This record gives sequence, structure tokens and C-alpha cells, in this order.
Amino acid sequence: MYRLENLNKEFVEKGSKVVAVRDVNLEIEKGKIFGIIGFSGAGKSTLVRCLNLLETPTSGKVIFNGKNLLEMSNAELRKSRQKIGMIFQSFNLLAQRNVVDNVCYPLEIAGVKKKEARKRALELLDMVGIQDKAGNYPSQLSGGQKQRVAIARALATNPDVLLCDEATSALDPITTTAILELLKEINQRLGVTIIIITHEMKVVEQICDNVAVMSEGVIVEQGLVKEIFVRPTSDITKKLVFNKAIDVADVKNKYLRIVFEGQSAFEPIISSLTLECNEMVNILGANTENICGKAYGQMVIELPQNPVSINRIKSYLDSKSIAYEEGGT
Repeated sequence: MYRLENLNKEFVEKGSKVVAVRDVNLEIEKGKIFGIIGFSGAGKSTLVRCLNLLETPTSGKVIFNGKNLLEMSNAELRKSRQKIGMIFQSFNLLAQRNVVDNVCYPLEIAGVKKKEARKRALELLDMVGIQDKAGNYPSQLSGGQKQRVAIARALATNPDVLLCDEATSALDPITTTAILELLKEINQRLGVTIIIITHEMKVVEQICDNVAVMSEGVIVEQGLVKEIFVRPTSDITKKLVFNKAIDVADVKNKYLRIVFEGQSAFEPIISSLTLECNEMVNILGANTENICGKAYGQMVIELPQNPVSINRIKSYLDSKSIAYEEGGT
């Protein structure tokens, strides 16, 4: 589907060179939901705009369906872009057009006849659950409704891929969950590849199969979402994975981040640990996530200062095949 090879994007701001994307190599398989995550300024939005050449890379290759977009003529690029839908954080709907006409807009550009375009638009509005708002204007819609219209519009030309640039950042948590469920349904129903740009780990955990973590224009880590959650290796990924409820910044002693997979998330591991090891542990924070339909939990416990006690706790967790990571000083 997509393959990026040694991709770089540089800008010149106030006479200084800024490298927004640096030597990125990435492969995204057809039919997958792929997340690209990072904090603000990581370069992820620039990267996704390079995928359809809204931003022209400084160097490297953008291979889409086997062809390098950077080597295409303008006519070839326009045709390829019809297979690349894009959804924005700010919706980007045309205020002077009603809902159905917004969805018809890309079809008009593609030269589809008006009657056929309207039929297609109404079908898509029905798919995203907003056909009853076909005659309304964007100003009459909620944020979630606007994003549903934007999704319908992005699907109008039967794209192979949807690029979602912070598509849920402007929405409340309940609406975010509904939009992500809609995207997942579209992926399963139509087989459309979805690439999601976000700064929220919860978004990735809820919907994505694979994820790449960006920092300062570089991919620092990538893999299956569940593997990244269980065993993050980079400092940036650890900050993203650690929930706000599990803030270890001020912890002075050593601690363990324990990860529970599947059924172990519901077992009384800490109670058993306390009894088996004869050690009292201080729980600093905990939460449970649903990743690909499976329960994953994480808990941070403060360790005792006695090295013998620490080894006893680790041995117990090893005997239960429970993943953990030590931190602190």
C-alpha cells in the first residue's frame, strides 16, 4: 500500500533550516489501521501530508500502490490522489454548501454526473449515520456530525486509503469513541486502509493494528500496538504509554511497571504477590485498556529498598509470566 524510503522534509524559517521529517522508512500494509503518534512538534502531521504530496518531500520516495508519487506527472498525481482520502481536525467543510453538496464536491471535481454524484453522496451519508442531515449546513451541525460528513466526503471517490490528521482532537471523549468505531467499521466493511495521526495513545489503542512513534522528525519505535504497549523501548513511547494516572516523575525510589495481558488483567496478582513474597507494596497508579478487543492493564508499584525483597518480587512475576519494567533510582 504505502512504502516510505529515506523520506526527508525540510523547511526554511527566518533564514534557518528546520528538519520536520528525517530519514523515515515505513511500510503500511493494505487493509490495516496504522497509527502514527507523537507529541506536538514531532513531525507527524508533516509526514502524513507528504503521503499525498500536500507537502513535497525534500528527498526520498513515497511509494503508493507500487508507484513513486514523486515521479508522477501532474495528471497522474491527480488520478492517484482520488484514491487517497483525507480527514482533518478542523473538518474543512464548505460553509456555503449543505451536507449532501459537501459530499458531492470531490465527485464533481472527478467529473461524475450530478445525479450519480448525489446518489453516491446519500449512500455514504447513510453509511456514516447522518443521512437525515443531508439538507443542513455545517453551521447547524455538532462537531461529531461535521466529522461524519467529512468522512463521507473522503470516501466519495472510493479511496484505497484514508489519512486522518488528528481527526478526533476537537471532539469530546464520547464522540471520539463513536468516530473511531465508525472508522473501524468502514475499515472492516470496505477494506480501506486507514492511517491515523494522533498524540493520544488511547486513540491508537482503541483502533490501530500497528503504530509508529515519532519524535523530532524521526521514527523512534514501531510495531504491533499490543507489543508497543507491553514493552515500550524509547523514552517518548514510555511517556505516551504511561497514563496520567500513572505519573512516576516524582517517584524517588525504584518502581516496577507491571503489564497484565488478557485474563491476567482480572486476576488478583498484587494480592497474591503480597502473600507469596511477604512484602507490602505501594500502588502508585493503575489502568486498563482495550487493545484489539483484548484487555490489557498496567500498574506501577513502588519497590521496597531491600534488594533481596526486590528480587523476590521479580521472581514471583517471572513465575507468572507477567511482563514488567523497572524504573526509578
